[in-house]
Amino acid sequence: MEYYAGLDVSLRSVSICVIDGEGKIIFERSVACEVDVIASTLAQTSLLITRIGFEAETMSQPLFYGLKEQRGFDVVCMEARQVNAALSAMRNKTDKNDARGIAQVLRSGWYSPVHMKSRRSHAMRTLLSSRKACLRKCIDLTNEVRGLLKVYGLRLPERIKHTRFDATVRPFIEVHPDLSLALVPLLDARLALLQTYQELDKRV
Repeated sequence: MEYYAGLDVSLRSVSICVIDGEGKIIFERSVACEVDVIASTLAQTSLLITRIGFEAETMSQPLFYGLKEQRGFDVVCMEARQVNAALSAMRNKTDKNDARGIAQVLRSGWYSPVHMKSRRSHAMRTLLSSRKACLRKCIDLTNEVRGLLKVYGLRLPERIKHTRFDATVRPFIEVHPDLSLALVPLLDARLALLQTYQELDKRV
């Protein structure tokens, strides 16, 4: 007999529904959204799970590789729009009922599997996002300092390289005690962000 496990995944919990090849509900439970907890819960059923399925969302990547590579399950991540279309016909939309619907979709095969990027690809994407965030915040602080200096009639050159901004602006500020008190912390924060950006840029 084939058994299919549908998972309705949220950030902190997972609703599990296991059905057999005829669509009969065999097991249901809500557990923490942790690979080890999900795997041990399925193991407690003593059923040979044919396939585990869930829709593509934030927690898909760690669950997919955790259950597939670490625990040896046959796992499929399903295209979210197709799953949502199937679940939209349900009258009472709850996590428990969604897990039931996902299990039925998995059993029927009426879904498109989503390609899961490798962990290396996700690591590179995270690195690029971190680098971009540091640069964006650095630019925000640069513009903030420029705007605050204008209040005092101090206009900076239109174009200053990121690496030269601190050396150019700090002498303007340090000769004015009031400006120094307010803006030196911003320059220090900006410099720390710039150095972090440069370090991340070397790793790309």
